[in-house]
Amino acid sequence: MLSVITSEIKIFLNSQKLGFVATVSSDGKPNISPKGTIIPWSDDLLAFADIRSPDTMTNLQNNPFVEINVIDPLSRKGYLFTGTAKIIKDTPLYIEILNHYRTNGIQSPINSIVLVSISSISTVTSPLYDLGKTEEEIKLKWKKYFNDF
Repeated sequence: MLSVITSEIKIFLNSQKLGFVATVSSDGKPNISPKGTIIPWSDDLLAFADIRSPDTMTNLQNNPFVEINVIDPLSRKGYLFTGTAKIIKDTPLYIEILNHYRTNGIQSPINSIVLVSISSISTVTSPLYDLGKTEEEIKLKWKKYFNDF
């Protein structure tokens, strides 16, 4: 288990366009929300934009613990990040991250930025790898599936 976002993980995150953020409501109910803005900000921080995330933001204000899952849909490999979130707005760091998103084509209004201080990182892989399948075989299977779909 890692606690540092390595250069390999940063490259992976920058190549993926969708991840899922898990929070818990004040009454203990799970909430999973898709995010298309998850980025590595430093060796121990992830960031994502609050574009349309009212439940996620309310949950994080009550309980800052979060898990983020980002998986490559073709290779069926990825990472699970565990950490503590902090919501920022109208700070120099908020402006810096907002500018990053704008430079990279995010045009939606951004209400705030969530910074996640990472406490652990685990790799996630499909059980198909346990059966001896190679990454190329798995990618070909899913490319065919999506092309036929």
